[in-house]
Amino acid sequence: MDEFRLIPRPRLVTRALPRWVIAFRASTRAKNLASDVVAVVLAVLDVWLVIPEDTQNYQVWLSGAGVAAMVMRRHVPFLAVLVTVPGFLTGWCQLAAMVALGTLAKRRGWSWQLVVSSILVFCCYFIIWPLQEFAAMTWREHALEFMWAVVVAGMPVAIGLLITARKELSARITELANSREREKALYAETVRAAERTKLAREMHDVVSHQVTLIAMQAGAMQVAASDEDSKETATTIRRLSTRTLEELRSLVGLLRSGDGGEGQQPGVDELGDLVRNFRCEAVPVALNVEAEPSRLPRSVSHAVYRTVQEALTNVRKHAAGARASVNVTAQKDTIVVEVHNGRAGARPPALPSGGHGLIGLRERAGLLGGTFQAGPTSEGGFCVSATYPLAG
Repeated sequence: MDEFRLIPRPRLVTRALPRWVIAFRASTRAKNLASDVVAVVLAVLDVWLVIPEDTQNYQVWLSGAGVAAMVMRRHVPFLAVLVTVPGFLTGWCQLAAMVALGTLAKRRGWSWQLVVSSILVFCCYFIIWPLQEFAAMTWREHALEFMWAVVVAGMPVAIGLLITARKELSARITELANSREREKALYAETVRAAERTKLAREMHDVVSHQVTLIAMQAGAMQVAASDEDSKETATTIRRLSTRTLEELRSLVGLLRSGDGGEGQQPGVDELGDLVRNFRCEAVPVALNVEAEPSRLPRSVSHAVYRTVQEALTNVRKHAAGARASVNVTAQKDTIVVEVHNGRAGARPPALPSGGHGLIGLRERAGLLGGTFQAGPTSEGGFCVSATYPLAG
C-alpha cells in the first residue's frame, strides 16, 4: 500500500482500480488481520495458562508487551523479537518470541538480524530467571535445557526459511514454465517463418512466372490482333494478369516479412476500382457503400473487399451476363456486405474452380467473429452475405 501514501487523494485512486485488484487487496488485509488475531490469542493463552499466582508485576507487564508485539511482527519483525525477549527471559511469553522469530526468518532470510534474534531466543530459554535458580542447576539440567533451547530457537528459523525456500522454488518453477512456453512459441514462429518463406518462394517461382507469361502473350496478341474484339480481349487479359501479378507480389512480400497485418492489402476504399474492372469485363455491377472506410479496422476493410471480389468473380464465372448489386452498410457495431445477382441469360462454359472461395470467406468471417451466408435466391439468382464486427 506504499503507492497510496504518495497520492493525496487515495479514494479516487481506489475507485479507478479494477474490481479484482480491490478484492485481492481486501482479501490480503483480511488474511493479515486474521493472522494477527490468531497470533495474539495464542500468545495470550500461552501466558495465561502457565503464569503462577506469586508473580511480580514487572513480569506481567513484560509478558504483556511481548504478546502485544505480535501486532507489529509482519512490519518490523526484528523489533518484535527484541520486544518479546524481556518477557520471555523474565516472564512466560515463549510462544510470542517463537512466532516473531519465525516471521523474521520468513521475511528477512539469513541475515545478522536473524542470527542475533536466534541467539537471544536461545539464551532466553536456556537461562532461568531468577539467576540464582539458574546457578543452582546441575550439569545434567543445563544439558537438557541446552537441547530444548536449540529446538525452541531452531524450529521457528527452520520453518520460516522453509516457507521462503518454497516460495522461491515456486517462483522459479513458474519462471521456468514461462520460459519454456516462450521457447515453444519462438520455435513455432521459426517453423512458420520457414514455411512462409518456402511458400513465398514457390509462389514467386511458379505462379508469378506463369502470370508474367500470360501478360506477355496478351501484350503480343494485343499488337498482332487485326479486329477490335480480339484487341479488347487481349487488353482485358493483360490488365487482369498485371493486376493479379501486383497482388501476388504483395502477398509474397507479406509472406517473406512474416507480418500478419493487412496494411498493404486493398480495402473498402478500393471497391470502386474493383467494380469498374468488372464492368470492363462485361459484368454490370451497381455499387452502394454506406460506410466510412477511414473508421473501419484494416482487417475488416480487407475482408469486405475480398468478399465482394470473390462474389463478383463467381458471378463472372457462373452467371455471365447477369446483373449484380453490391451493398456495403455500416451499422452500430457491425458492417454488412451483400452481393446479389440475377438469373444468367445463358449457361456459361465450364471454368476451372477449386471450390474453396466461399469456404475461405466463411473461414475469414469466423476468424473475425462475424457470420457468412451464401445460397440461391427465389428469383433464380445467387446471394452472398457477410457480417463483420467493427471491433476488429
